[in-house]
Amino acid sequence: MDKNELLMNIYKIHTTHLVISRIKRNLGIEEDVVEFCKNKVLDKKSLIYRKGKNWYIENGAIKITINASSYTIITAHIIK
Repeated sequence: MDKNELLMNIYKIHTTHLVISRIKRNLGIEEDVVEFCKNKVLDKKSLIYRKGKNWYIENGAIKITINASSYTIITAHIIK
């Protein structure tokens, strides 16, 4: 799948309260998690690819997983 599909639907990206707290803990951030993830999707340096039912966004040491059908942020973590 072409990453343009994700970019065209960026306004649909969302997540749950439980995931917000987990991502803040995983990444050590305090900012708005959804906006943080959207900014990573829009960053020209990000590697975006789809594998199965999920989109993966890799930027520096961060990897974000987004469900391809619902555009729900599933997780984000530091790549080890």
